[in-house]
Amino acid sequence: MSGFTVGDIDALELERTSPLAEMYTLSPFAWREDAKYGLLVRAVNRSEVAAEKIARVYYGHAGDGLRFTMGDHPVIRPGPGEDDKDGCEDPTLAIVGGRYYVYYTGWNQSLKHGQLLLAAGPDVEHLEKRGIALPWKPQCENPKEATIVSVADGTWRLFFEHAVAGASKIGIASAPAVDGPWTVLHSFLETRPKRWDSWHMSTGPVLTTDPQRPVMFYNGATSQAHWRIGWVMFDENYTRIVARCEEPMITPPTSRSTGDTDIAFAASSIEEHDAIYLYYSVADKDMFRATVRRTTSGETGAS
Repeated sequence: MSGFTVGDIDALELERTSPLAEMYTLSPFAWREDAKYGLLVRAVNRSEVAAEKIARVYYGHAGDGLRFTMGDHPVIRPGPGEDDKDGCEDPTLAIVGGRYYVYYTGWNQSLKHGQLLLAAGPDVEHLEKRGIALPWKPQCENPKEATIVSVADGTWRLFFEHAVAGASKIGIASAPAVDGPWTVLHSFLETRPKRWDSWHMSTGPVLTTDPQRPVMFYNGATSQAHWRIGWVMFDENYTRIVARCEEPMITPPTSRSTGDTDIAFAASSIEEHDAIYLYYSVADKDMFRATVRRTTSGETGAS
């Protein structure tokens, strides 16, 4: 059975000015256009009061996929509307027909509501907010962490995290176009009792290099919210699980600073030649790139 093995792990380096230089950065969404790499990150100001931490989205570029020069201002900032007045989080990008579509989580602190929002434009530095893409509903609370993929029949799938009875679940929605409208279909990828992914589930990037066997690097956690990164393989229509890892691919470092959360969380991936570059956050403040390679039966890997 096919699987994956993790090789080098490198820290992302950001060249940045104030105020971004003083902020936490996480949720690295990286992509490649020709010889240049792009990066969208969630940036959060430091504060002892959780409600005062207001996220926004910054953009950077690099020639090597590791050392990024960041812009001086957010490309998506909170407000003025109520839907994202207290934070813009977890950016995900799709480029279709020369236009850039960024799904992100908008946060309203007064209502304690998160919703999936959409911004679009001719490039990532000229985005216009398009409003709610997937709303908060009692049966689908706080939708966030979007992953977008196209399907062979020309439609699109949106994977997203949402809350149910105190746990995070993965939902799936369908649309005729990359910008919706989205119809929620069902929950996806169940938890596994007494395992590392026994309680919480969240989306991660999807590899579509082999359209017959797409792979998601997903995020799973225990009830104590100890998040790890694993993988799952689907059929071409994302209706059936073909294979799933037994153990996590990536876990947080065993040596952590005081106060660091026990979290490793996948955000994006780029496949080049025989390597997959997986971008992820640790402890909601440190960003890394893991070099991942496919393995087959008889080789050592997380399968």
